[in-house]
Amino acid sequence: MPKKIDELKEVSTEYMLFEAKREEQFITGSEAVREAIRRANVDIAISYPITPQSESMHLVGDLYAEGYVREYFRGENEFAVMSEIAGAAMAGVRTFTATCGPGTLRAFENFPMWAGSRLPIVMAFMTRGINAPLTIQPDTIEMGFLLDTGIMMLHAENAQDLYDMLLMSFNIVEQTSVHIPMGVFVDGFFVTHTRQKVKVVTEDVKLMPYNPALSPVPHIDMETPPFRLMRDPFVMKSNFISYAAHASWQQEVMAASYRAKKYIKKYLGSFIEQDNPDAPIQIIASGTAVAQSREAIKMLKKDGFDVGLIKVKVIRPFPADEIKAALSKAEKIVIPEFNRNGWFCREVASVIPNNDRIIKGPRVYGGMTMPPEVIVQTIKEGALVGV
Repeated sequence: MPKKIDELKEVSTEYMLFEAKREEQFITGSEAVREAIRRANVDIAISYPITPQSESMHLVGDLYAEGYVREYFRGENEFAVMSEIAGAAMAGVRTFTATCGPGTLRAFENFPMWAGSRLPIVMAFMTRGINAPLTIQPDTIEMGFLLDTGIMMLHAENAQDLYDMLLMSFNIVEQTSVHIPMGVFVDGFFVTHTRQKVKVVTEDVKLMPYNPALSPVPHIDMETPPFRLMRDPFVMKSNFISYAAHASWQQEVMAASYRAKKYIKKYLGSFIEQDNPDAPIQIIASGTAVAQSREAIKMLKKDGFDVGLIKVKVIRPFPADEIKAALSKAEKIVIPEFNRNGWFCREVASVIPNNDRIIKGPRVYGGMTMPPEVIVQTIKEGALVGV
C-alpha cells in the first residue's frame, strides 16, 4: 500500500505559500508544526523529548504513522539526534527535527558543524529557560548562544508565523548558493501550548523534493566516499594550509547566509515590519514580545502617547540596514525581551548610532510573563521624549 506522502501532488514553495487553498483552524503551535511538516515532503525526522518541544515531534511521529513522513525514530539524546540528522543530511535526504533549552545546549557542538558541512537542515526551536535551577518555562536565552554558530535564524511571533516559516525554510536552505541550516524559533508555551487561529493548507499537495545533486558539497552515496570535507584532512597538513582552509570556509559559510537574503525576502516579504514609522518612540522586538507590544501600544494611544512598532522576523542574517533605517528618526527606542542578558538589545545597538536613545528593556525571564502594562510602564517612566 503506498504511503500517503507518495499520493500527494508536488508543488512549488510559491504555490504552497501563496496559492494553495487554506482553511482556518484553531490549533496550538505544536499542531502548527505538524501541519507544516505534513506538507513538507520530509524524508526523515528524528526526535528526542524535551518540554515544551516534546509534543511537536510526537505529532510528527503521528505523521510518520499516517504516511506523511518517510522515516522517523527517537534518538538516544539530543546530541545523538543532531548527529543522526547530520548523517541523514550528508546522505542527501530532507530532514527535520526540534529541541529547546538544555536540549539545545547538549546538542550545541553539532550546529556549527552543520553550517560548516553546508547541511540544508531545517529545525524548530521551542525556546525555554536554561538550568539551574530547573525550569521548563519560556525564555529566549538560547537564541543568544546560537547567534554565532553559522545557522540562519527566524523568530516567529505566533503559530501562523511558525507554520509559514517552516514551509518556506526548506526551499531556502536547499538553494545551492545557500545550503546552510535554518532554525525557526518560537517562544515555548506562549505559542506551542496555546490555541490560535492558523490558516493551513488543505489541498493534497507537498513541497517539491530535495535534489541533493545541487548541493555545493557532494552528498554521500554508493559512489561518493563518506569523507565529505575531510577527504584530505586539513588537520594532517601544515598549519598554514589548515589556517587558510578553515578561515576561507568560515567566510564562505557567512557569505551563504547573506546570499540567502533574497530567498528569505521572497517568501517573508520583508525582514522587518513597521507600524507608525514616524512616531518619536519606537518599540523594536521579535517573537511574542511583538504581540505584547501591540497591546501596549493600544493602551498608550489612549493615554496620548505616539508609539511605533518594529517587528524583526529574521535574526540571522541580521537585517542591520533595515533596522538602522527604521530607527533613524526615533528619539527613544524601547526593546522588550524574554531573556536576562539582552542579546537582542545588543544586536540592535551594534547597528545603530546614538545608542543613548535605547531603553534596555523591559526584560523578563525564567518563565515570567510580560503583561502589556510592563511595557507601558517602561515607556511612561523612561522613554518620554526629553526625559
